[in-house]
Amino acid sequence: MSDRTPTNDRTPTLARRDALRLIGTAGALAAAAPLASAQTAPAATAAPTAMNGHGFYRQKIGNMTVTVLSDGTAPLAALLPTWGANPDRQAEFTQTLAEYHVPATNTVNHFNPVLVELDGQRILIDTGRGGAAGQLVTNLRRAGIEPDSVNTVFITHGHGDHIGGLTTAGKPTYPNAQHVMGEAEFNFWVTQATPNDAVKNNLIALKDRFRLIQPGQEIVPGLTTVPTPGHTANHLSVLAQSAGQGVMILGDAGGHFLISLKHQGAYVSFDTNGAQAAQTRQRIFNRIVTEGLWVTGYHFPFHAIGHLRRLNARSYEFEPTVWNWS
Repeated sequence: MSDRTPTNDRTPTLARRDALRLIGTAGALAAAAPLASAQTAPAATAAPTAMNGHGFYRQKIGNMTVTVLSDGTAPLAALLPTWGANPDRQAEFTQTLAEYHVPATNTVNHFNPVLVELDGQRILIDTGRGGAAGQLVTNLRRAGIEPDSVNTVFITHGHGDHIGGLTTAGKPTYPNAQHVMGEAEFNFWVTQATPNDAVKNNLIALKDRFRLIQPGQEIVPGLTTVPTPGHTANHLSVLAQSAGQGVMILGDAGGHFLISLKHQGAYVSFDTNGAQAAQTRQRIFNRIVTEGLWVTGYHFPFHAIGHLRRLNARSYEFEPTVWNWS
């Protein structure tokens, strides 16, 4: 709109005509009332809302706002066999990648933590890689969210690309948040004879901040853990529900967005127990489709949120939601 917005009864008629012309004929009637009232009182300025796509994607589900946050990407020289590790099925996986026009080489791996806002609470699920590579905090702020406003942090499992962002320069990244993790998963990592640096710096160093829970237990009202073992022995996904709708936040239980869904029995090279992980995926995919849930996967390509479609009794397909800028 023209910057000559009317401020009193002496505003030139030309300014109003210019403003209406810029709005367009279709919007003229709708704009007339605000323009008239603006002559006697200054218009309130709405706080700007960051547009989807600048490292984050918001989706309204029930009364929740679910925001997928990119922690960036890492180069991936070859998709196979990492994301489809069955040695006797490499030709089959290669054919599927070609069929769907998914690059098999010189591609990237995505990292997508999720923030759920419900009933005035902000719950962050997984924290990315941290360090110089991690982009989660930057993209949180782009979405208008400061780390100290996060109320709860839940960790699906103890791999470094999920726990690395718990600390920054040796201090908690989310200083006001209660930290929550499955008890068995937490204990597995912190009792290692020689824990890796990510575990030492982010789990052991923060052990007094953690509340440890069980599979099927509530993280906060509306968010419940779902046992999804195989990727790690005690991996937990999250079911978030509100107003009759729900989203399954899979963490790494989803595997690869194409191969793990389309090929029953496919497993990933960094699954702790490949056969169990594949069985878990079939079970959780079936539940997502049967219950009509939204879904997001940690390593799915950004914006990484949508639904699943059943192709047949053994095969599924990920359908990313239609992009909405607001």
